[in-house]
Amino acid sequence: MTLTGKEKRNLRATGNRLKPEVWIGKEGVSRGTVQALSNSFQTKELVKVKILENCKVEKKTVAQQLERLANAETIQIIGNTVLLYKPLPRESS
Repeated sequence: MTLTGKEKRNLRATGNRLKPEVWIGKEGVSRGTVQALSNSFQTKELVKVKILENCKVEKKTVAQQLERLANAETIQIIGNTVLLYKPLPRESS
């Protein structure tokens, strides 16, 4: 999945208003974290993830792990916040 610059810009603008739904703590990316992210992607295309101060893993590494495990795309990393995008599954008629 490759997004154009304009699409990413629009998603970043939409993401500014979102509140974090998933938090990464000292354990880093865990099974529970991936499950929470997966649950969020069932109803939303954009999910904001907050990396807490006590997380020992670098934020870029966390973003890459979440991308791979959730099959999503990182739109933005600002401070300790990662914005991820995954299109909603299309319903087959």
